[in-house]
Amino acid sequence: MEILKEYTMGKEQGAMGNRQWAIGKGQLARGNKQGAMGNGQWVIGNGHTFFANCILHIANFTKYQKLLIAYCLLLFGSSCNNKQASEEQVNTAAHENTVNLTDAQYKNAGIEIGKIEMQNVFSVLKLNGKIDVPPQNMVSVSVPLGGYLKSTKLLPGMHISKGEVIAVMEDPQYIQLQQDYLTAKAQFAYNESEYLRQKELNESKAVSDKAFEQAKTTYHTQNILIKSLEQKLKLIGLNPNTVTANTITKSISIYSPINGFVAAVNVNIGKYVTPSDVLFELVNPNDIHLSLTVFDKDVNKLAIGQKVIAFSNNNPDKKYECEIILISKNLSNENATQVHCHFQQFDKDLLPGMFMNATIELSGGNATVLPDDAIVRFENKNYVFIENGNRQFEMAEVQIGNTENGFTEIISPEKLAHKNIVIKGAYNLLMMLKNTDEE
Repeated sequence: MEILKEYTMGKEQGAMGNRQWAIGKGQLARGNKQGAMGNGQWVIGNGHTFFANCILHIANFTKYQKLLIAYCLLLFGSSCNNKQASEEQVNTAAHENTVNLTDAQYKNAGIEIGKIEMQNVFSVLKLNGKIDVPPQNMVSVSVPLGGYLKSTKLLPGMHISKGEVIAVMEDPQYIQLQQDYLTAKAQFAYNESEYLRQKELNESKAVSDKAFEQAKTTYHTQNILIKSLEQKLKLIGLNPNTVTANTITKSISIYSPINGFVAAVNVNIGKYVTPSDVLFELVNPNDIHLSLTVFDKDVNKLAIGQKVIAFSNNNPDKKYECEIILISKNLSNENATQVHCHFQQFDKDLLPGMFMNATIELSGGNATVLPDDAIVRFENKNYVFIENGNRQFEMAEVQIGNTENGFTEIISPEKLAHKNIVIKGAYNLLMMLKNTDEE
């Protein structure tokens, strides 16, 4: 815009003459010719900014003052530009969440409109755990007296039957134990006959009471020794009734105490083991159970007898029905406890130590829900599309809760009340919206 200026160039006045200026709607008006600029009104732009009754005495201004005025005018113009840019940015952000469709696009997108509704939704607790075996179904096999492993055919995973020979041990002390037993047994026969003879003589006062008591003590002591040696023989698997001078053996057999399979083999042939060493670990899988880890905040949601659905990572489609039989009262350092569940049916594919996932359906209530197809996920957030009319749809963020039977709970659904919501074709709208933004 060209601004008309008038200068008075005389010795008496060395500055701009006083005039009245009014700039508004792109027009410039000049008032009466006075020695100072006064009572001028400025209207800049479209009427948003208004300065009134501004009196500028420029006649006596220095050069620096005039520069300061010019700088202020530049700042004012920049602020107006920033305001306009901010308004454009808001409009752009609103446009990014809105998509407009033609009739053809609307038809091809397969869009269906619905409203939020109330349904009874049950919450589901998801847990992790592993298959465990009760202590009575796990056996660690050892040899009470130690010895050398002569032979075994066991391998990890091998099936075994109760009473089956699983190992043969050798050691000189087995021979010594049988010898001690037979010697004590022979000595006991002599002590018994001597005791009976002294008893008969004492009744007739043919011998003193002291001799009779001594014979009686020796007899009972020898009997105790025999009984203890018999128990030691049974401890290593030998039957005392079959031990004779002709049946003394240097080896003993180890028998399986349960039906099941071999979990571990810890020895090799020829190795010497002590009474504390474990040769084999055997497991009876007929009574396996599921041990789940539950954090303290969820323990009060569970109860004995509650139904559990378990599945493995390798075959998630195969479900196993379980029932809670025990809830531990001890918390670990991670504020978690163990919940034990019993399988309704035994499956040979379930092995101790196998990791499992489980879901437990908890009691629920009425909740506001939308079909799963109405909710789209983008950049780790959940959205729905609201119909604004005229084939225009707005994407709105929502918070979701539990999901069941194709419906998802909407948390804080007030902003969606009485709104028309896209329940089918939401992902098509999302792709159209984001493709439009990229263009």
